[in-house]
Amino acid sequence: MDIAHLIARRASSKIVICEIDTPMREALAMLARKRIGALPVMRGGEIAGIFSERDVIYCLEAEGEGSLAKTVGEVMTSPAITVDPATSIEDALELMTRRRIRHLPVVQGGAMCGFVSIGDLVKSQVDSLAQEAEAMRTYIRTA
Repeated sequence: MDIAHLIARRASSKIVICEIDTPMREALAMLARKRIGALPVMRGGEIAGIFSERDVIYCLEAEGEGSLAKTVGEVMTSPAITVDPATSIEDALELMTRRRIRHLPVVQGGAMCGFVSIGDLVKSQVDSLAQEAEAMRTYIRTA
């Protein structure tokens, strides 16, 4: 299965994003309200980076509470590592493991069309394995 199948059921308009000049406190509030771990950061309609819980931790550790006045553009991880919709789930998982990241913007033709987490990809793999196991059980019962 590829990323396109995973994001096909989602509306890209529902992706929670922030702009590069969003204050870090505001972005943190968005993460908390939505109970998510990262936000794609946009500049002029294009993905500029990723703002994640890790960025907050690193910034707070290095600079203290005063760093919360910064913009996400000052603390985000950039450039964003992206995938296209044709990327297989296995390849995306390998990329995330190798690069030690937990979120991937899905980009097609220069525009973000999806945003997936490692949890989304693992759930997809588990669901696929469950379907295969059920098919095997059915086959064995009817053989």
